[in-house]
Amino acid sequence: MRALSLHLAVLALLLGLHFVLPAYHHANLARIMVLAVFAMGYNIAFGYTGLLSLGHALLLSAGMFGAGLLIQHFGLTAAPALLIGTLAGAAMAAVTGLLALRTTGVSLMIVTLMFAQAGYLTLLYFGAVTGGDEGFPVPAAGRVAFGLNLAAEGPRYLVALGLFAVALMGNLALVRSRFGRVMVAMRENEERSRMLGYNPFAVKLGLMALSGLYAGAAGAFYGVMFGYVGATFATIPYSILPLLYVLLGGAGVTLGPLLGAVLMFYLIDLASSHTTVQLAVTGGALLVLVLFAPKGILGSLRERGLASWLP
Repeated sequence: MRALSLHLAVLALLLGLHFVLPAYHHANLARIMVLAVFAMGYNIAFGYTGLLSLGHALLLSAGMFGAGLLIQHFGLTAAPALLIGTLAGAAMAAVTGLLALRTTGVSLMIVTLMFAQAGYLTLLYFGAVTGGDEGFPVPAAGRVAFGLNLAAEGPRYLVALGLFAVALMGNLALVRSRFGRVMVAMRENEERSRMLGYNPFAVKLGLMALSGLYAGAAGAFYGVMFGYVGATFATIPYSILPLLYVLLGGAGVTLGPLLGAVLMFYLIDLASSHTTVQLAVTGGALLVLVLFAPKGILGSLRERGLASWLP
């Protein structure tokens, strides 16, 4: 009950902020919530299952281009485009996972990175369709879903909150379920899980597809809500970002991705206004984190018994 109450309180706080935040932070928080969904999917794979991937930019861009290209070239409306984009992320994760999950550890990290880079180069090669490096703006007519204009500030925030709420509560239900225990078992001792009758490859493939579903949803909604689709989102930094969010907030903690996304976003934003080497500031902050809180902020609180009930 404490965990459920905390998650509902976080959603209530985010809803309340909709009415009081100034325009700049209002738009930023909408963006952060979508990126937190992306990191939440990464947390399922890495934080709970131990799958270290550097290819999640491929899944984010699959969702983004899956939705954006259908709107741009086929005149599809936002609602079906968002659904197809979300499924495109899951399908891409399943297809690449069939090959990548035959490896483990550092090899898995390298293989997923190679897949992501191949996806990025493919987007550049078919630049006449995808827009290449420049990308393309999503037509205004394609940014209306369920009677809501996602280009408008208010509806955009509420849709981002709705997406985040569904993702968060789904994630909470997953990790508290019996299958959630299987995820952690795969992370802690795969061979013992096999002895108990579970098929590690099948379980990890399903979880990779679920992680891709989250990433695809984040990509599709991000592209449609903010009106831009580009190959930049398929580059290596967008594979590293969710890892940083999860490490900062707490790997294997449901609220870790949100906390990490908020802190990292504003750390970079604040550093950018004072220096041109904002990545050095970010790196220094992460170095301090690794030294003094290696399991992230919420993970360290849980480990030290201050919030041992955090899921």
